[in-house]
Amino acid sequence: MSARRLPARPVEPQAYPDVVDRDSWQQQLSDLLVREKAHTRAGDALAAERRRLPMVQVPADASVIGPAGPTPILDVFEGRRVLLAYFHMWHDGMPWPQQCEGCTFCASQLQRPEYLHARDITVAVFCEGDYAESSPYAEYLRYTTPWYSARDAGSLVAGREFGFHACYVRDDDDLVYETYWTTDRGTEAGLWSYGLMDLTVFGRQEAWEDSPAGWPRIPSGQHQWRVEGRPTAQWAVTGEPVDAGAVPCHHH
Repeated sequence: MSARRLPARPVEPQAYPDVVDRDSWQQQLSDLLVREKAHTRAGDALAAERRRLPMVQVPADASVIGPAGPTPILDVFEGRRVLLAYFHMWHDGMPWPQQCEGCTFCASQLQRPEYLHARDITVAVFCEGDYAESSPYAEYLRYTTPWYSARDAGSLVAGREFGFHACYVRDDDDLVYETYWTTDRGTEAGLWSYGLMDLTVFGRQEAWEDSPAGWPRIPSGQHQWRVEGRPTAQWAVTGEPVDAGAVPCHHH
């Protein structure tokens, strides 16, 4: 993302961690590592349970709308065994700056799928909006991940609100099954930015975090996924000013 496009917000901490010698620092880091390893193993155990969940069959006539029109769910797999779809919210008739900042955050970080492809996994975005209206948004943001409209895909949405990941598998008879879905903070699995922020001294700088006094926070009134009125990822493709008072999409 170009620093010349993205408006700068310098971090201005009022405090920093205590300064100690390297040996003392390493000892405390090593103590934390014990708990980090336990957390990792607990996550591995949950993932093992997730892999053992039952699955539910997707109706054979389930389809989405893509560049070629109605597209059977089986075709979205692009010949791979597994499909991971992000169900993207959409606001009909709204200009790009007022589209969902949370879903833009999620979808913008799914744009290098080669490592998923190497494990026989296709990743796609299923948008709540009409294809003709919403697909130019993907083009505007220069997305490479396939974009489809799931507006009329009731058997795939299954009564859920958009803003979630869903995982599918196809068997040798080309029957499709949903194996898992998650929403809200469960979507953080795809948000590499957050994982890296969590490693840094000031973290995500969000109001809810447990940080020491004096640690920087996102300024009051600024949304965590917007900068000066735009979903943050949009600054990668434009430097055009926007009405910073535009009402954001409250998502996640």
